[in-house]
Amino acid sequence: MAGHGAPVLTPQNHADLRVAVVAAQWHEQVMNGLLDGAHRALKEFGIEEATVVRVPGTFELPVAAKALAERGYDAVVALGVVIRGGTPHFDYVCEAATMGLTDVAVRTGVPVGFGVLTCDNEQQALDRAGLPDSAEDKGHEAVTAAVATAATLRALA
Repeated sequence: MAGHGAPVLTPQNHADLRVAVVAAQWHEQVMNGLLDGAHRALKEFGIEEATVVRVPGTFELPVAAKALAERGYDAVVALGVVIRGGTPHFDYVCEAATMGLTDVAVRTGVPVGFGVLTCDNEQQALDRAGLPDSAEDKGHEAVTAAVATAATLRALA
């Protein structure tokens, strides 16, 4: 797994930031882990109240993220998982989600934490979901990236 070379970001109190989390519903166990990790990170930053919106799947994340970004949130975190199957559907959904979320961030100027797992199998997703036996916590990482970027943008203003 990756993970080596990741920045060490020390959580500071950013209770004044408005953060929204948009999460897909597919693969309930993985998504529950990602959401739990996101909530842990939010608490570390002093953000007690974050809006959580659920959408059917990863493909729907960009449109919901855009709506949230346009409603005055300082950061949006997108959480989803796509597991490779036997058809090209995986490639289309992964590309659409990645390009869509990138477009939301660039067009709105609101940081979008990318917590979309794109895995070859379910075990890879579980290993990244922030569950007790997971090696990584991508929900936590996505919040940390979004909040740190929002704080940086605020400091530039």
